[in-house]
Amino acid sequence: MIVDHLQPPYYAVIFSTIVEDNADGYQEAAERMEVLAKLQKGYLGIESARSDIGITVSYWQTLDHITNWKNNIEHTEVRNLGREKWYKKYQLRICKVEREYGFDK
Repeated sequence: MIVDHLQPPYYAVIFSTIVEDNADGYQEAAERMEVLAKLQKGYLGIESARSDIGITVSYWQTLDHITNWKNNIEHTEVRNLGREKWYKKYQLRICKVEREYGFDK
């Protein structure tokens, strides 16, 4: 699903990943993190696609909300597990969205 109708300015966290060939438990953890993120103050939405490269974009009201999500205990535990077990590589980018527009047929 594409998140639309957000009111700029807001922030996007772009999380790009390459996972190990044997990533047992990764999908379940990713799904749990999505559920948990939705419960956080300042959360606005999420978009995700996974194939050779996984890309997840989550949307937040403020940088403080992003920091609070980063520091969530369960999120920290899963992030550490990802570094130890699942990820070959990841890159995280935080962007301020100043404008948006789209098309709907």
